[in-house]
Amino acid sequence: MILPPLSLYIHIPWCVQKCPYCDFNSHGQKNDLPESSYVQHLLDDLKQELIYVQDRPLSSIFIGGGTPSLFSEHAIATLLTGVEKLIPFANNIEITLEANPGTVEATRFAGYREAGVNRISIGVQSMQNDKLVELGRIHDKDEAIKAAKIAASVGLKSFNLDLMHGLPGQSLDDALSDLQQVIALNPPHISWYQLTIEPNTQFASKPPTLPHDEILWDIQEQGHKMLSDAGYQQYEISGYSKPDHQCQHNLNYWRFGDYLGIGCGAHAKVTYQNKVLRRVKVKHPKGYMDLTRPYLYEQWQVENDEFPFEFFMNRFRLHEACPIDSFNQLTGLELTSINAHIDKAKQQGLIVETNNTWQVTEHGRRYLNDLLQLFV
Repeated sequence: MILPPLSLYIHIPWCVQKCPYCDFNSHGQKNDLPESSYVQHLLDDLKQELIYVQDRPLSSIFIGGGTPSLFSEHAIATLLTGVEKLIPFANNIEITLEANPGTVEATRFAGYREAGVNRISIGVQSMQNDKLVELGRIHDKDEAIKAAKIAASVGLKSFNLDLMHGLPGQSLDDALSDLQQVIALNPPHISWYQLTIEPNTQFASKPPTLPHDEILWDIQEQGHKMLSDAGYQQYEISGYSKPDHQCQHNLNYWRFGDYLGIGCGAHAKVTYQNKVLRRVKVKHPKGYMDLTRPYLYEQWQVENDEFPFEFFMNRFRLHEACPIDSFNQLTGLELTSINAHIDKAKQQGLIVETNNTWQVTEHGRRYLNDLLQLFV
């Protein structure tokens, strides 16, 4: 096995309120946030992960949640300064912070840039106020537009706008209007993805009426053309960017790179002593910040029979071709272990193979789950 690039995921779990579609580890804000205490816990957590760094610089950092933009500029600066003292940053490191478009949070964008953040991901989700209310969002369309304009003005390397489609009662025209309004804001990156009903969410207990499959397909087909015509390149399932503005942190995930995870419920994937380990931190803030307990909740080794699915579940999300030799380099397995599965995928028209690469076909992208099931 080779050591792939290393990233860091940092989880800040608090939100103003829990959205009905959200299955992320987030907790409604009830009192003042314990900023300084939580930042210290994050850094103490990271100190226990240093054995897995193995002389690699951080190529990217992603601060997700929850709503990280509830934390002050000072708290984010203290956090990033502390991280850099423990692990060196690559010269071109990408540092992303997730933010909501609320007016108070958006005014902090310049301060986050001064703290070291060079990319902000803004959760717009819809440009229709009635849909935002249904989704439990606390901002409106005007605040979303203002946040995007602030992000464009403060000297960031890049910024992303998150937008969902397939919303309750959404028509084709509504979905395309949302997308057109987001494109008009000219973000370097757009994450455009379909709403799915996840277990253990409010929407799962009281499911809303979603558009029929035919409408969903028309939304995806026509929306993709609209994005392409506007100069956005699709590089993964829900990721569209202007040239050279792909999310480097996500690319490292999908290329089966390594990433440390600190904070409540954070996940990690690390290569260590020719093994690939998955690590998960304690989920609830109260337990995570309990000094009598370890930060680590569980850890397990990825076994040989799990590697093919794990590898391709990530790699085949991407539109770029997958180098054939990367399978052996990153899993330690020989190609003979997957030859039969690769042959089936080729026979079914799901991938094509060259001397050096595998490439998912358009048919394979449409039936990605079928493709991945071949490697289970």
